[in-house]
Amino acid sequence: MGWFPEESRARIETAVERARRALDAGSRLGLAVVTAGSESYPDLLRQIIDPPIVLWVKGSVAVLHEPQVAVVGARVASPAGLKAARQLGHDLASAGLTVVSGMARGVDGAAHAGALDAAGATVAVLGCGADVVYPPEHAQLAQRIVETGAIVTELAPGAQPFPHHFPLRNRIISGLARAVVVIEASEKSGSLITARAANEQGRDVLAVPGPILSGRSRGCHSLIRDGARLVDSAKDILEEIGWTRAVREASAANKSLQMSELEETMAAGESYTVDDLASRTGRPAHELLAELGELELAGRVSRIAGGAFVRA
Repeated sequence: MGWFPEESRARIETAVERARRALDAGSRLGLAVVTAGSESYPDLLRQIIDPPIVLWVKGSVAVLHEPQVAVVGARVASPAGLKAARQLGHDLASAGLTVVSGMARGVDGAAHAGALDAAGATVAVLGCGADVVYPPEHAQLAQRIVETGAIVTELAPGAQPFPHHFPLRNRIISGLARAVVVIEASEKSGSLITARAANEQGRDVLAVPGPILSGRSRGCHSLIRDGARLVDSAKDILEEIGWTRAVREASAANKSLQMSELEETMAAGESYTVDDLASRTGRPAHELLAELGELELAGRVSRIAGGAFVRA
């Protein structure tokens, strides 16, 4: 590198050393490294304007080549929004599609969980390193995703979930997918960034409408006015992308979910903090948080302002 100016040479050496450390860390963690020039790189993602140079993959690389549909939406979602996300995730996976989302709280997590309910594959695209679980309460969900699908990121191991990472990862979510479905997006929702990226990438954009008196779905209504297909069920999505496999019937176990003891402690419509529930049940807070996270993914409780929970 003698022909480079000394300052440039120093920057190159620093970058090479940083890359070497990242590769070493990835190897220790069992991550696959998929570069843009390799055959393992997803074809659809390769076609976007700014594909990531490298993907760090935890789980199956092969699943990235399966037909995918993205389901994204509000982090602070209503019980109806969570239920819709989980149902669509389930039905898309039942039809043989892989569900891709961002593993965020709310709609993303519910869509992943729905796909797993159907014994399907799902892909989580992170705004942090593949070894960093964010949000932390999705640790169990992340483990389940890796068992049949994959966690994917363009960020090196150890990268933290800084706010500016998430708009960048949204182009990967849409880039992997044939279509993007938006649930409960407000006018300033980050999900609209994913929808905009999908439009720029030539992907189909669909949206689930919501109550007109709620601000949660104004972004979805705007997308529909601009030409996005209205989603009433998974059938609308399958028709939009020309998918012919039918949705399998939900199992009896999924149709008749019994209320847990914790849910029975919560009166419908009343809000409870974790301390309230710990006092009522005598259970430790960390244990309650874990169960509340699972119930939130299932659309059976929702988190409201101040960190309290309400039973659906």
